[in-house]
Amino acid sequence: MSTSPIPFILDCDPGHDDALAIMLATASPEVELLGVTTVAGNTLMENATRNALIVLDMVNRPDIPVHSGSARPLVRELRTAASMHGDGGLDGPVPAAPSRSANSTDALGFIENILSSATQPVTLVATGPLTNMAKVVTDLGHLHHMIKELVFMGGAIGLGNWTPAAEFNILVDPEAADIVMNSNLTKTMIGLEVTHEAWLDDSHANELRGTGACGDFVAELLDHFVGFHQDRFGWQGAPIHDAVTIAHLIDPTLVTTIFTNVTIETESELTVGRTVVDVYSVTEKPANTHVGTHIDRDRFVTLLMSRLATLS
Repeated sequence: MSTSPIPFILDCDPGHDDALAIMLATASPEVELLGVTTVAGNTLMENATRNALIVLDMVNRPDIPVHSGSARPLVRELRTAASMHGDGGLDGPVPAAPSRSANSTDALGFIENILSSATQPVTLVATGPLTNMAKVVTDLGHLHHMIKELVFMGGAIGLGNWTPAAEFNILVDPEAADIVMNSNLTKTMIGLEVTHEAWLDDSHANELRGTGACGDFVAELLDHFVGFHQDRFGWQGAPIHDAVTIAHLIDPTLVTTIFTNVTIETESELTVGRTVVDVYSVTEKPANTHVGTHIDRDRFVTLLMSRLATLS
């Protein structure tokens, strides 16, 4: 029996792993990418939007619209991940300028239009700071019934990766994350416990190198991204954080989750951006988020590599 692909909108800040998330989505018949919205995070808004357009050019999908969103966090100054992704957000390959511009409607307007006209609930996937998603919560309450789920890459149960306490996406806009956590949306958090198990290394870059334009593009992305993690952390490879959100849509059995309460620290100087995950329900606060704890890495890598290979 055939099933219809899952319709979803990807809100992202490309970013090497965001680029791979876009590519996985376009190579997977189980999901239907309705559009891409961008947010400042890994890089500035204009770079994130340009990079999304470049990746969609690479996979020959000019039909997928791109809409720019929030250029800064709700209340804080923007901090970027230029040290990891480069000033332009996609260090490594030297892609051509995009063939088109972003659509004129902003991210929130696009999401509103999609939800208003949808015949079935739409999934939202966020792989950057949650600034745009917080605006969906506050401004589009009348359409929440048309949101099936919000799957986001961010946070951690244990240690952070940008400060000892905080993961980057949440740290950039903790106030936005706090709004999202306190919303009535069904939420799945794909945090560092999961994504640090979902890594690729030099062998995967070499497997795709020479297989065509897309393969070479991914290989060059990985050359930079894997190299950074080898030099900075001494790891064998690089976690492909954001692609896990798409893999989760394709095959929900890949990621093990628990349903529990998550709150966001927004005030402490030491722990701002911390996702406080009540693993053992010691606070007795109501569960509000499905939190990833583990991924079947072998199956994830097989899925990701096989789908990327089809693009070449």
